[in-house]
Amino acid sequence: MTRIIAGFAGSLRLAVPPVGTRPTSDRVREAIFSALDARDVLPGSRVLDLYAGSGALGLEAASRGAAHVTLVDRAAAAHRVASDNAARVRQAAPRGDAPEIVVSSQSVQAFLGGAVGTWDVVFLDPPYDLGGTELRRDLEALVPRLAEDAVVVVERSARDAAPEWPDGLELDRRKDYGETAVFSLSPSAPEQGTLPADA
Repeated sequence: MTRIIAGFAGSLRLAVPPVGTRPTSDRVREAIFSALDARDVLPGSRVLDLYAGSGALGLEAASRGAAHVTLVDRAAAAHRVASDNAARVRQAAPRGDAPEIVVSSQSVQAFLGGAVGTWDVVFLDPPYDLGGTELRRDLEALVPRLAEDAVVVVERSARDAAPEWPDGLELDRRKDYGETAVFSLSPSAPEQGTLPADA
C-alpha cells in the first residue's frame, strides 16, 4: 500500500498493482511535490501521468489542486487499480469541487498520438528497463502537447546514464534519491533569429 501525502485526500491509502510496477516511494514523491508546490504550478492545472501504475503521482496532484488528471497505463492490472484509486480520491474531494480524473488503458505512444489539448505537469515513471530510445520517442511525442510553462518530471534508475533529451525539452534539474534519479524538464524556448521563408 501507498498513500496520498497531502491535500484534500491526504493520508488516503492507495492500492498498488500486485506485479509489474515500481511505486515511487513516499520520500521521492514528497520531494517532487515540494518542488512543484514551490513553483505553484498545481492549482487548476492539467496533469498527465504516463506509465501511471497505481496512479499515485497523478492522484497526489489531484489532491493538491489539479483540475484535470489523466492516468495512462496499458497493463490491465494497473488500469483496474488506478481506476479504483481514482474513484476513492474523487469521493474524498470537497462536495462540488472534485477534480476530473480520467484513466486510460492505452500505450503511451497510442495515447499521445491521439491526445488533444496541452498539459501543465507531466510525470513519466516508466519501468527502469524501458530503453533510452523508447523514452526519447515518448518525450518527442509529448513535446507538442506541452503548455508553454509546463513541467515534466522523469524518474529513472540513478545507476543508468542520463537520458538524451529530445529537441523541445531542456533539463532544469537532476536530483538523486538513493536508487532513483528525478529529472525536471521544461519546454525549451524557440531559437531566435529564424524567420519564415516568406517573411
